[in-house]
Amino acid sequence: MDKRIELIEERNKRVELDKKWETSFTRRICICVLTYFVVVLYSYIISKVDNIWLSSLVPVIGFTLSTLSLNFIRKIWMKSINN
Repeated sequence: MDKRIELIEERNKRVELDKKWETSFTRRICICVLTYFVVVLYSYIISKVDNIWLSSLVPVIGFTLSTLSLNFIRKIWMKSINN
């Protein structure tokens, strides 16, 4: 019985750490940086973009804003489900 409880507690710690990672500022920054460089690379490959570095910011900003707004929408959705 003690072993089962210990396994459950270890699992709960992993799940809690995963949740923290999903909402962490570090994760968001990493996603933004990776997205930025992928868009820069894509823009360079198609080479029809005048200012690659500046134009590559547009999708990154859009993605970041969408992730921020999804938290807000999620909270509204959770309230509506609980009612």
